[in-house]
Amino acid sequence: MVVDVAGVGYQVYASAQTLAVLPGEGSEVDLLIVTHLRDDALQLFGFADAAERTLFQLLHSVSGIGPRLALNILSGMPAAELREAIRRRDLVRLTRIPGVGKKTAERLSVELADKLAALPEERPVRRDGTAHGVAEQAVSALVNLGFRPAEAEHAVEAAMGAGLMAFEEVVREALRSTRR
Repeated sequence: MVVDVAGVGYQVYASAQTLAVLPGEGSEVDLLIVTHLRDDALQLFGFADAAERTLFQLLHSVSGIGPRLALNILSGMPAAELREAIRRRDLVRLTRIPGVGKKTAERLSVELADKLAALPEERPVRRDGTAHGVAEQAVSALVNLGFRPAEAEHAVEAAMGAGLMAFEEVVREALRSTRR
């Protein structure tokens, strides 16, 4: 896809999962971007949510899996199913993804099963996407400020449970509730 940012068009590669949830052409879109620099190119990879972006980065960290194959793997099944297939070391399910053979599936399950088990569980996506995006950004902001991910998630959930929806309000309330 091409994303227009202040009159400049950027080519952004995205998984089929992300493309399926994007609004129509000409609409405003929020994407989480991963920049990949090669000797001959600068590539942008866009994701609709942090869970898919994190999974992309983990996939790309596996020996022999480049960013395009990682994106292809993410296009093969939803992120939650892919995480579960890797955790269970379900080679049959993984080899059903185009471009993933038995050796690649084995490498994925060996190198990522423990890493995925250590990640916090994914939160379900809200249908409107708005509150989910605010929560995700607020958690990220708190983690960047030095909070543990679980502590940040708890504080943001509490702030949003109080009815706050604006990013600044959620972060301010989460910070206020975590003061020691």
